Amino acid sequence: MKTAKDSVLGILPTPAEHLLSTWAKHQSPPTDYLCPARSTATPKKDWIISTDTFFSALARLRDAVLPARIQSWLKTPVGMWSVFALVHVVFLSFAVLLSLRGEAYSDTFIYRIWASIDFDETRVLGPSPWVYPILALVPMAVAYIFGEGPFLFIWVLMIAGLNTLAVGKLTSWGKKREAIPAALWWISFTTLMAWLGFARVDGLTAPVVLIALSIGVASPFLASFILSVATWTKVWPAAVVLALFTVAKQRVRVVLAGMLVTAFVVVLAMSMNSGHKLFNFLLEQGDRGMQLEATFTTPWLWMSVLGIGDARMYMNQDINSMQVDGPGSEVMSFLMQPLLVAAALLVAGLIFWALHTGKRSGGADRTSLLLFGSLALTTAFVVFNKVGSPQFMVWLGPAVAVGLAYQWKAWRVPATMLIGVAVLTFLVFPLFYNELSNNSPVMAAVLTARNVLLVILFVWSVRQLFLLGRIPAPITPHDAEPATAVAYSAAAYGTAGEGPRPSKTGTTGEADASPATPK
Repeated sequence: MKTAKDSVLGILPTPAEHLLSTWAKHQSPPTDYLCPARSTATPKKDWIISTDTFFSALARLRDAVLPARIQSWLKTPVGMWSVFALVHVVFLSFAVLLSLRGEAYSDTFIYRIWASIDFDETRVLGPSPWVYPILALVPMAVAYIFGEGPFLFIWVLMIAGLNTLAVGKLTSWGKKREAIPAALWWISFTTLMAWLGFARVDGLTAPVVLIALSIGVASPFLASFILSVATWTKVWPAAVVLALFTVAKQRVRVVLAGMLVTAFVVVLAMSMNSGHKLFNFLLEQGDRGMQLEATFTTPWLWMSVLGIGDARMYMNQDINSMQVDGPGSEVMSFLMQPLLVAAALLVAGLIFWALHTGKRSGGADRTSLLLFGSLALTTAFVVFNKVGSPQFMVWLGPAVAVGLAYQWKAWRVPATMLIGVAVLTFLVFPLFYNELSNNSPVMAAVLTARNVLLVILFVWSVRQLFLLGRIPAPITPHDAEPATAVAYSAAAYGTAGEGPRPSKTGTTGEADASPATPK
């Protein structure tokens, strides 16, 4: 006789029992937690269906395209640096060809003009007013050190140098092989972003943020110092500073580093008679409308494409930006700034909640919270931004790259989404931007798909913060740097693409005591 124990809740009819049990047998444990709870008990299943099937299919596709021998070679330091060198030589070669002709590319045209007039816009009618934090003039001045001719080459060379430092830090210069797949992902992402990463200020700050995140909570003063320099170059790293401040044990050090950098910036600005430019990056953005590519512009984009109302696309000549206007767009433009601030504060509050809930539950992984918090905040800076320039996608890469190095399986979902974002962004700009700005429904659909992915990425990262508060991850010994915690993570949870390894005691997820564990 069948009892309640033999059936689900003792009430389901036999066919339903059979279907449910068959489904359950083929499900893998949830893989989008950063780290499983350290317990011999069977982990409670999450309501989200495992992504293992999807990634297994991707792995089979990869194996069909790349022979195992090449895959193995790519995961070596020689393979990684060879790919890195190839990508950067291509961009440097293109920069040399243009520089020999006295040309620049994309926004470097504007940077070169600013540098040529000593950043004094009163001397000539430039293409746009100064819209960056004050430290952005430093790399522009360096690139102009030999005049207009080699400006682009020196600019790309600086980015190549910073990318070298970032990949070196991420992988301990190739010594930590577990981090090499993460470095290869970063190289792939920057390649897909192309000149959006190599010809914009954003491309300078992204590897700097990657370095700071690789240092992480192990040295909050140094990480905050680096991030503060990046913030005074392009404001978006402030999102990562906020995440660091929220999770750090020594918050005073985070604030102190920021104050020191800010004091230096003020002195530098005053010495260059540029004090009036200190807050231009905030003031110049206030009155602008909804940029074409911004996430919240999507309804007006389709109104323009479909000819609804008086919606239209137009070029704002004052700031060299394509914008969309239509019924209600001015109100939306006004609301975007408070929406962005509110979203950032809510995410910071969620990080704080997850940290302290995790403490009460027996432990909170500050590095995990820093990385997921950084991704959530930078994504919020993109999703709730009325500007929405295509180069903003570069902002999302550093947290994902360091996350992949820290625990591959937990970060493969956003890594895959971000590759999709990069591909769609490349189609939008530079390939078919002219078609988009002329109301192409196909390109409007491409841009809409990209924006939907961004919203999904934001929701996913916020959800991960909630899960870390509800089911806290184990603390990495001494809150080690992500780049140096890779060996520990690999020992406890498996190397890139693998699941948790059983320890010598047979408990899944427990790291063995070994020299690989950071001391």
